[in-house]
Amino acid sequence: MTLTDEPRTEGSGSPDQRPGRRGPWAWLSRPGETDGLVGILVKIVLLAVVDAFALYAVFLLAAQDEWLVLAIGVVLTVAVNVVYLRRDGLPAKYLAPGIVLLLVFQVFVMVYTGFIAFTNAGDGHLGSKDDAVAAISTKGQERVPDSPQYQLSVLERRGELAFLLTAPDGAVTVGSSDEPQEPTDDAETDGSGKAVGLDGYTSLSFEELLQRQDEILEVAVPVSDDPADGSLRTADGSSAYEYRSHLRYDAATDSVTDTTTGVVYRDEGDGAFVSADGDELVPGWQINVGFDNFRRAAETPQLRDSLVSVIAWTFVFATLSVVLCFGLGLFLATVFNVARMRGKKFYRVMLILPYAFPAFLSGLVWSGMLNAEFGFINQVLLGGADIEWLTDPWLARFSVLFVNLWLGFPYMFLVCTGALQSIPDEMSEAARMDGASPWKAFRAVKLPLLLVSVAPLLITTFAYNFNNFNVIYMLTRGGPRFEDTANDVGATDLLITMVYKVAFGTGTGRDYGLASALAIIIFVVIGVISALLFRRTKALEDIH
Repeated sequence: MTLTDEPRTEGSGSPDQRPGRRGPWAWLSRPGETDGLVGILVKIVLLAVVDAFALYAVFLLAAQDEWLVLAIGVVLTVAVNVVYLRRDGLPAKYLAPGIVLLLVFQVFVMVYTGFIAFTNAGDGHLGSKDDAVAAISTKGQERVPDSPQYQLSVLERRGELAFLLTAPDGAVTVGSSDEPQEPTDDAETDGSGKAVGLDGYTSLSFEELLQRQDEILEVAVPVSDDPADGSLRTADGSSAYEYRSHLRYDAATDSVTDTTTGVVYRDEGDGAFVSADGDELVPGWQINVGFDNFRRAAETPQLRDSLVSVIAWTFVFATLSVVLCFGLGLFLATVFNVARMRGKKFYRVMLILPYAFPAFLSGLVWSGMLNAEFGFINQVLLGGADIEWLTDPWLARFSVLFVNLWLGFPYMFLVCTGALQSIPDEMSEAARMDGASPWKAFRAVKLPLLLVSVAPLLITTFAYNFNNFNVIYMLTRGGPRFEDTANDVGATDLLITMVYKVAFGTGTGRDYGLASALAIIIFVVIGVISALLFRRTKALEDIH
């Protein structure tokens, strides 16, 4: 009997010829792919985890009125469930995780950076106008003269401190810094009528009051939902008094009045309350400022001059880093590619050691070695010389280039070694038989073929060094600082370190809007350069 004559039994044919499954198992699985019970259970568990996390995020975003982000999150969650619950669409199942991560960590970050670039986000302008009014109303609070004395018991619930207050008329209220005082009828009182305990709260002992006195002094229980009514605070942990700010907000005129001086602060559309004399109340609020951040970078003299110097140095640093690393790596690869050279394996291992060290750690090590007073270079190698490697502008630039060369040439050495070994020796031999010198054979035959292979890597290396944060920040922190600017910008700052200092630096305050605008400029510059260089790379491929 031949195989074709053998009678088939039910279920013995190909997966497509098997009788179709029914019920939820058939809907969840595809025959021949993930129809195993373990696979189905793993899929259900993973989807349940994703849905649970998405549901938790929905509640958080709804509480913060982030409806757009909430809608995007719901759409992504539904899409993930549809993709993995379908019987077909196998490519989408492989691509879905990558697409979700791309949207979250790349697209969202780019869109949000673009959004912040057109706002005044930064120190003093982080919240909404309502948040600013609430903060101003609680600012500069002073004890209200002749305010009643409240007997106080300090309570704790889930790590949060609360005040249990007994008014002079015997009324008992409870509240915390986040919740205004509310009447309560089930408080436990002592013989004097003072409320000393409440269900659900823990009363602090005297020792605990002493240990947490700094936290207790920071507690301000709002008298009501209106911040203008003031708050209740304590100075000794046993009694509380009313405190009220001298800054009163008037919603009808949308202004803030200082009751002690009579000065009126108005909203002039700049994201802050400003007096007629130009004095500004802090905090302000976040508003859209259009292209002001880009205009400020171009028109503010101190910032503009620093930015031009940093842009020029960034191009020089990136270009020289690529040229030096590629030149040294190619030279060493050519030397160790000579067949008659001995000990090549040992030398190659030694040469790639710098590549094995983390860049930030190498930066810190070199920072200590190049220290002018007690560094190894000055004290040991140069016999106690006083050379300011990191504090003189030009020596600091030389130092960061040298350290980056030490870190970067092993990568180019490895790349060039592989590329040279892939070029047939017959081509160089043919050139020498035609009378070409070794240098001319290398320049006319090997180098053009080598460039076709490594040109894309040179472009990516240029882009990497354009944003080489580790070496600059760990070695010099961008210094030495320019003397003619109030901003924290120095001679070795790259655009990326300048953006970091503007966004999170000290001294001049955080300016997220300006930092985002500078980040967009960097993105545009690198994008244009990469496009031009990749076009040049394609021209090389067409030639060779």
